[in-house]
Formats: sequence, structure tokens, C-alpha cells
Amino acid sequence: MNLILTGDIGGTKTSLALFRGPAERLTMAGLATYASHAAASPLELIDRFLDENGRPALAGACLGIAGPVVGGTATATNLPWTVSEAKIASHCALPRVILINDLLATACAVPLLPVDKFLPLNNVAFPGQGPIGLIAAGTGLGEALLIPHRARYLPCASEGGHQDFAPQTDQQCRLHRHLARQHDHVSLERLVSGPGLAAIYHFLHTEAGQPESPLGGEDPGAHIAAAGMGGTDPLAVEALTLFATLYGAAAGNLALVGLTTGGICLGGGIAPKIAPILSGGAFMDAFLAKGRLSTLLARIPVRIIMDSQAALWGAAAHFLQASKPD
Repeated sequence: MNLILTGDIGGTKTSLALFRGPAERLTMAGLATYASHAAASPLELIDRFLDENGRPALAGACLGIAGPVVGGTATATNLPWTVSEAKIASHCALPRVILINDLLATACAVPLLPVDKFLPLNNVAFPGQGPIGLIAAGTGLGEALLIPHRARYLPCASEGGHQDFAPQTDQQCRLHRHLARQHDHVSLERLVSGPGLAAIYHFLHTEAGQPESPLGGEDPGAHIAAAGMGGTDPLAVEALTLFATLYGAAAGNLALVGLTTGGICLGGGIAPKIAPILSGGAFMDAFLAKGRLSTLLARIPVRIIMDSQAALWGAAAHFLQASKPD
């Protein structure tokens, strides 16, 4: 029974995997991805995945979920799901289940990933020490920290994506007012996320007095990103540039909060897809625009995580670490 079930439960998709230990020889033994909205709860997806893999005997499970985890219970931020370790363990007859925030799972993978799984956004070498910050835009916005402790890193979850959006320019102030008419709280996640990109695009159309182009589909942010990357829609290009600016500012704030001299990593599904935009200058300009602390931030390496399965590897590593005897 050395198989571990891991999961990355997000607002758009849920990925599940099987891993075989031990930690020093961790290997993936199965993988599948499902549309989250196609199920009433993650238990349906877990059952489906285990059935597809012959219901193997498991040592336990570690599942990352996009939302706060308190006392072994998690409520998904962008899904109508509430799950608990006890309920999953009972339903699946598992000896141990660990629920963690999805960014915590990705954070656990950062020290394990090879260099070729990262894309640098600046020319600063990673020092191999110091706190590391992780920020990830996808269906929502997540943040986490890795704190050095003896010979390893301790991951710290947060809900930093829900902190207030702080506009820095006249245009951003108008964007804030535009969103404040729609929402009680204008958080970073309202802008630095897939739905946030769509909100920025809608705002730019409103400012320009133009009818908005029909986007269709369940993921308008993906259509806007594609149009912006392809240069086929000038307002999509502008929306992507503003998105990169806001993403960079948020990453810079996280670097200050955690004093992340060990680096900043960008996770999530959006960054790898728009890497040329993030490399174009707007992101790093906003990252560095912190007044007297700009010189400090200029010494912090910034990288995009290019491995879409990082959270699954991190969840497996976390399970094995948590299962070690004290």
C-alpha cells in the first residue's frame, strides 16, 4: 500500500493522480483531469478516477483545493463544494486524508522541480536560500510562502488573493470604480484571474464606448488571451498588458510581505499561456515599482512554473512528509 491519491481541485478543472513512494523515488502512476462543474462534489470525481484505475489499495490521499482549509474542512472559493478529510476518508475507505490549500500543494513542489520546469522573467539567479513567494492566477488568485527551516522549506498557505485591490494610476482608479459598482469588495482576485481578465476587457470596451465583441464559451478570459496574444483585437492586447501590470504589482507586494529573497514563482494555468506578455516588460516594471524598496526587489529572481502537474507532485510530497514519525 504505497500508492497515494493526490488532487488539485480548482474552480475550472480537477486533476487527480496516483503516486508511488518513497519520497526519494516518487513516481506518478496515473493521471486524469475532469471539468469541476460536471460534478456535484469532488467525491464523484474521486470515485470515477479510482474506478478507472481499478480501485487500487491506497496509503491515503492529499488533496489541494482552491479555498481555505480550516480544521480539516474546506469550502471551495469558486465552487459550491464543502468537503472534509473525515468525509472523504469514510467515503473512500482511506486510512488517512489530508486537505490542503491548492497553492500550498504547489508550494511544496517548488523545491522539487528541476530548473527546466521554470521560465525566468528576470536575469537574477536563484540563491537557494531565503523565503520564496508563490502567486498563481487561474480561476481565482492564490498566494503562499515557503519559509526556510533547517534543511527544508515550510509551506504557509494564505488567502492573499482576496486582499484589497490598490489602484496606482488614474485608469486603475476608474477600473476600481467600475468594479465597485458591481461588487461589495474589489479584491485582487477580481482582476488578476481568468474572470478578472474578462472584467478588464469589459471595462476597456466601456471606456472606449464600443460594443463588446461576442466571446462565447464558458471561459471568456481564454478567448481574450488568445486574441491578445494573436494581436487580432487591440482592446484584448491592451487588456492583457494591464493584466500583466496588475499581476506584477501583486507579485511585488507579496515579495515585500514575505521578504522573499529566495524568489517569486508564478503558478497557475494563466502564466505559462501568456508567458510572452509577462516577459514583455509590463509585469516586471510593476513588480519593481515599490519606491525606496525597488532596489531590494531588483535582487529577487522571478520565475514562471511551467509544469501543469506541480500541485499534484507537491501534494504527494506533503503527504509523505506529514506521514513521517516525529
